Amino acid sequence: MNVLELSEQEIVRRNSLNELRAMGIEPYPAAEYVTNAFSTDIKEEFNDEAEPRKVSIAGRLMSRRVMGKASFIELQDSKGRIQVYITRDDICPEENKDMYNVVFKRLLDIGDFVGIEGVVFRTQMGEISVHAHKLTVLSKSIRPLPIVKYKDGVAYDKFDDPELRYRQRYVDLVVNDGVKDIFIKRNKVYTSMREFFNTRGYMEVETPVLQSIPGGAAARPFITHHNALDIPLYLRIANELYLKRLIVGGFEGVYEFSKNFRNEGMDRTHNPEFTCMEIYVAYKDYNWMMAFTEQMLEKICLDVNGTTEVQVGDNVISFKAPFARRTMTEAIKEFTGIDITGMDEAQLREVCKQLNIEIDDTMGKGKLIDEIFGEKCEGNYIQPTFITDYPIEMSPLCKRHRENPELTERFELMVNGKELCNAYSELNDPIDQLGRFQEQLRLSEKGDDEAMFIDNDFVRALEYGMPPTSGMGIGMDRLVMLMTGQQTIQEVLFFPQMRPEKKSPKDPASKYVELGIAEEWVPVIQKAGYKLVTDMQGVNPQKVHMDICGVNKKYKLELKNPTVDEVTAWIEKIG
Repeated sequence: MNVLELSEQEIVRRNSLNELRAMGIEPYPAAEYVTNAFSTDIKEEFNDEAEPRKVSIAGRLMSRRVMGKASFIELQDSKGRIQVYITRDDICPEENKDMYNVVFKRLLDIGDFVGIEGVVFRTQMGEISVHAHKLTVLSKSIRPLPIVKYKDGVAYDKFDDPELRYRQRYVDLVVNDGVKDIFIKRNKVYTSMREFFNTRGYMEVETPVLQSIPGGAAARPFITHHNALDIPLYLRIANELYLKRLIVGGFEGVYEFSKNFRNEGMDRTHNPEFTCMEIYVAYKDYNWMMAFTEQMLEKICLDVNGTTEVQVGDNVISFKAPFARRTMTEAIKEFTGIDITGMDEAQLREVCKQLNIEIDDTMGKGKLIDEIFGEKCEGNYIQPTFITDYPIEMSPLCKRHRENPELTERFELMVNGKELCNAYSELNDPIDQLGRFQEQLRLSEKGDDEAMFIDNDFVRALEYGMPPTSGMGIGMDRLVMLMTGQQTIQEVLFFPQMRPEKKSPKDPASKYVELGIAEEWVPVIQKAGYKLVTDMQGVNPQKVHMDICGVNKKYKLELKNPTVDEVTAWIEKIG
């Protein structure tokens, strides 16, 4: 890498790196560094009356106050931060004081990883700290961290640009308090859910991500190509059809945390790659699944937050079971005043026009009802509410309602104005299932690119017989958003999908050479701010001359400076 591509701080740090090596100190040692404590444990377990505890800790150097022969640093490990007291004579008991005077004071920087061996004590100011007896360099940071300063609970110079935070999550986690806690809670959500299922005897499984037929949901898939088989394959949009094959195979209950991929829009609640948990249990129906779901969510909220209530924006949401229940037609009637019971496609189109809902010719009856509910009802359900009994056209994998064959035994759980989970009494009639798939094919032919494919192997599996089954799918990212009080999905994904990073345009060296500029001068000219040849156009040649000669001097490049006349000649050639 050309030194001119680096910032001043990066150059200083690389020089420090070289100096450490020259002193015989490896800045990236290979050996294990044995620790026996974390910052949080040290503080929690400290006893003023006990013998001083010997500890070995490691972490990032996040701040320091150098006061001659003694200094304080703040060390950040995976659990938190702790103060470390360092004196010259303690870490350099011999005559050679370089470890303190040179290494610690001059060659170490904020962001470097160090190991500390010492004893725990309480300072005169009452802060539990570690008195260092030995300091070990563990990893040199050659790119400076953004420094977030805190005073009286207020953060200054915050690293808070969402674009930068999501793109450089590794920095976000280091410098922003509370970000790591979101992901710790995410882990607790998964752990709690697994525990809820496992104690009931249901088994976690894995199913294919690459599928020949993307089934189990209405969504637009990502497509790829398998070279060896010479066939198209799809990234899964759902794992439903594979899990139900396992119920056919004789498992009582199976579940999977499934990475799904949908080639659709991105916004505050959608990412093209997301996690969904789906569970299927034999001999159950959707009424049982409603009770099961509300018990599960109550447990998760308690495990993660210690309470059944959580604050999301301005809303306090209670996950205390039982949840409210409304049928789809009741919900639409409540918020529009229109009873859609028994309406055909033409009548529903009229309703959409009446309600000023945008529709198109590709939409069948199910999509029209979905649009009405989504536009007029969904956002009103802040507290957890089960919406039940969906029209059959909206649910091609769901069992017909036992009392009304126009409806299905399905529920969706609405929380904070969004769908959180979806569940059915699963369709196990193979003849009915094939007919539903064929109807979806007709929608596809009309132009609905989210309509389902016909999965003939799945139909074949049903022909062998599947017991009565209830299934439920829940969006894990949305659940974590609720449990952590976040309002955008990007906050609960370590690495959300981003557009490619924008790079400032830069002309190739050949364009400068065409003007008569020596190639060795091109990085210098670009460092001075003339990244494009045209950036020099119309600029006073004396200014350009002063800028580039200044860079040559500052970075001690020892290049022979051009004359002002030579610079003038370059600029005159720019077309």
